[in-house]
Amino acid sequence: MRTMRAGCRRGPPALLVARQNGKLAHMRRFNTAGPVRPAEHYCVPPLERLHLGELLALVRGKQYFVLHAPRQTGKTSLLFALRDLLNSGTEGAYRCAYVNVEMAQTAREDVGRAMGAIVDEMGAEALDTLGDSDTAGLASSMDTTTRPDTALRRLLARWAGADPRPLVLLIDEIDALIGDSLVSVLRQLRAGYPRRSRHFPQCVVLCGVRDVRDYRIHAGSERQPITGGSAFNIKARSLRMGDFTEAEVRALYAQHTEATGQEFAEEALAAVWGQTCGQPWLVNALGREMCFKHEEARPRSQPISEADVYEAREALILRRETHLDQLTDKLREPRVRRVIEPLLSGGNAGYSDLDREYVRDLGLVAGDPPLRIANPVYAEVLPRVLTWVLEDEMPGGTASYVKPDGSLGMDRLLGAFQDFFRENSEHWIKRAQYTEAGPQLVLQAFLHRVVNGAGRIEREYALGSRRVDLLVFWPRGEGRNDKYVVECKLLRGSRARTVERGLEQTAAYMDISGAEAGHLVVFDMREGRTWADRLFRERHERGNRNITVWGM
Repeated sequence: MRTMRAGCRRGPPALLVARQNGKLAHMRRFNTAGPVRPAEHYCVPPLERLHLGELLALVRGKQYFVLHAPRQTGKTSLLFALRDLLNSGTEGAYRCAYVNVEMAQTAREDVGRAMGAIVDEMGAEALDTLGDSDTAGLASSMDTTTRPDTALRRLLARWAGADPRPLVLLIDEIDALIGDSLVSVLRQLRAGYPRRSRHFPQCVVLCGVRDVRDYRIHAGSERQPITGGSAFNIKARSLRMGDFTEAEVRALYAQHTEATGQEFAEEALAAVWGQTCGQPWLVNALGREMCFKHEEARPRSQPISEADVYEAREALILRRETHLDQLTDKLREPRVRRVIEPLLSGGNAGYSDLDREYVRDLGLVAGDPPLRIANPVYAEVLPRVLTWVLEDEMPGGTASYVKPDGSLGMDRLLGAFQDFFRENSEHWIKRAQYTEAGPQLVLQAFLHRVVNGAGRIEREYALGSRRVDLLVFWPRGEGRNDKYVVECKLLRGSRARTVERGLEQTAAYMDISGAEAGHLVVFDMREGRTWADRLFRERHERGNRNITVWGM
């Protein structure tokens, strides 16, 4: 088995993991909660993930700008690193403060309460980070209830003027604020902007999941929604923090090898990259699950294998980790559904540019075209979370579909689904949250009940194609997997044309994936069609490939 050395030297690990007083000595780990601490966590240096020269040019140029990225991507870690760099004096004489305004979310549109919470947080940061007791005292004495719409501006003016060194303010979780509270913060920053940098912060960074230009703020004081671009039209730039590159994923995992001596098979590293596409939380969560869940039982001399990656992936999904739950909770929102449902069904797009940008900012879809689910882990999670209730009620059991030679009886399995779909489809599709994608989701739930006991399913969605591609992996020992293509297609127009096009697509996918067998499932959901018209089973050949077509 090939393993990645990644420049690691042989011999004892760089960081001792011997026992002390019956406990493991301190060592770094993969981080999945909160900002990274380099002394405690493996990490990609945050300031290397954006162009540092561009960041510093914006600071020196007295610019107000936006930093945004999906949750648990590393935004807060970057802000802390920038704060520490600016306060170190190596980039000039600055005072830099970090303030998280999320605690003001519960105030909703009570501007006085929201400003009170934000002012208190700024006072604490002034004291704890900058040793500025005067600003801390002013913050604690301010009455934000009588003049809430000037409280923030007054505090920042005094704070900026208290020291000749320019003040740089990093505001995190800005999009947690609601309605009038958010509008008030944005407008007070805009009001003070012309007085920078002697009497107002020289540079302000607003950080959140979304770009401020995309905000549509429903404020109680206004009849029409307010756009973030109009409330904060002083923004110079919007910087988006991306996922890890493949090189960064490998470098992160190499830190574990350097620290412990435990290596990763090349196939395992390729699987981590392929499954996560560099999403930082997923990369770290897989590493933590593989390397530390059973750290005392598993010797560090045993390399991490490709099978370990998929086992860890399944464990994260089944535990419904908070990160994954937060994402899937968004599926209920209409603007998310307008983007995701056509992807899951292969249907035509019916979303706006604003819908697409919103779902992109959430991290559910990839940042570059074509439109697609952001990574294979999310592509696995989304259909499963939409069918978990249905899946629990479906007939399960793997043994009855396994042939004597250990292979998976796909003909028997799909024949059973054909019977099941005839008896239950009307009821079950209505229960599915995404009814347009209902047939495909019900099929995936049925397959998952059988396959994921031992194998796995990979999914590929093609917007506008009326199809969903499933690739079933079934283990046969010695690291070998049988592969079965199951292509789902909605019938539109002529059955003959739909089947012909589906056969071409199935054969092409079999060729790409190296699958042993191919199945084309055609769902005819047109009104007035009888089951006698819809149910059929046919054998076809394309080239030297046999494909079974199942009508539903």
